Amino acid sequence: MSRAAHLALVIFIVAGCRSQPQEQPGAPPPAAPAAPANVSHGEAAVGTKQTASFDPVPPPRSQTRFHRLRLEIQHARVSIAAGSSYDAWTFGGHVPGPIIRVTVGDTVDLTLVNRAPIPHSIDFHAAEIAPSRAYVNVLPNDSLHFQWVAHVPGVFLYHCGTAPVAMHIANGMYGALIVDPEHPRPAAREFVFVQSEFYTKSGAAPDSALSIDWSKLLGLVPEYVVFNGRAAQYAESPLRVWVGEPLRFYVVDAGPNRVSSFHTVGAIFSRVYEDGSDHPLEGVQTANVPVGGGVIFETRLAEPGTYPFVTHAFADATKGAVGMLEAVKHDGK
Repeated sequence: MSRAAHLALVIFIVAGCRSQPQEQPGAPPPAAPAAPANVSHGEAAVGTKQTASFDPVPPPRSQTRFHRLRLEIQHARVSIAAGSSYDAWTFGGHVPGPIIRVTVGDTVDLTLVNRAPIPHSIDFHAAEIAPSRAYVNVLPNDSLHFQWVAHVPGVFLYHCGTAPVAMHIANGMYGALIVDPEHPRPAAREFVFVQSEFYTKSGAAPDSALSIDWSKLLGLVPEYVVFNGRAAQYAESPLRVWVGEPLRFYVVDAGPNRVSSFHTVGAIFSRVYEDGSDHPLEGVQTANVPVGGGVIFETRLAEPGTYPFVTHAFADATKGAVGMLEAVKHDGK
């Protein structure tokens, strides 16, 4: 076979293996990737913004054994990327919902209020409770109240469980819940990253926000894969840390479809805790966070510089699942 024929055959095979649906005649071409950072694996430009859209720093370890929580469900317009707004379904008016933190043995007393025009619900992956009692649909302008006790340490997903669940999650109804062990973990700088996807279509009016495209969701073709609700926000606003300080990342994968292969470029995770495990993996380069799962990652950064963190499924990193850690010495250099 000639070289030209071999090249043509390779192109044909690659084109035939694409999982994305064929573009319709007259459809606009796919958008070009964002300008990459001048750093290895930097799938988005490093910006100079001081504040990201979602604060990834969790609340401190709880000092009370009884947590009275009130979550209001709202439909709200949110920003999911630079220049792109989305008509989302939310816990508390933003995506993801608020970071919740409790300790093993604590009681969670929840009131869920539905301010949206359709039924919604909640599902805590950290709770051991009968779904038929607690995870029921709440009608518009109604509320639900129940309690549960946290027994297993780790980081967990909470989300709306109303059918079709994939639509409610893809529209923004998810958040992270940290359950600390009874004996505190060693001190560290902590961040929470919830990975998720947006499957979008444009509205009819010129000023319409994006909304969900159900066929793209079922076809596993998201426009955006993000950390904490917005594409590349921690590349636009890098997270500053000290060289050598202990870092702890609570990573939750809300999905609804994509596994997160979490990786920090230029670092090795000293310990990785899967779900509620008390027996960490050690010396890990990359670890999968399954859809609906949560993993705790611990590391240190060895020298000053910019360190991307990504899902190592790089099609998804290119779609926005990328951020930057800016490591500096205590003298600021």
